[in-house]
Amino acid sequence: MASSMTQEKQQLHELVDQLAPGQVHAVRGLLQVMLDPVSRAIANAPVDDEPLTAEGAQALDEAREWLKHNRPIPHEQVLAELGITREEIESYKEPA
Repeated sequence: MASSMTQEKQQLHELVDQLAPGQVHAVRGLLQVMLDPVSRAIANAPVDDEPLTAEGAQALDEAREWLKHNRPIPHEQVLAELGITREEIESYKEPA
């Protein structure tokens, strides 16, 4: 079994070596998500099946209308305005 896993990993290394730089970045991101317990929990979470409230529907309509006339605000810009870095978010741990 260990030999089989070793062969699988070797094949994976060979495939990664053939990737273009942009593909390497994408695959690294995918692997990080696959290994991150929070990302796995989110991916495996049940679909939100709660009905949309009238207020929620109105908020969505307003947001969609706003986007018709404005450019979306990049996540990085929002973080910068709040004085938060991506590294702080990624390294955040819930208080015990």
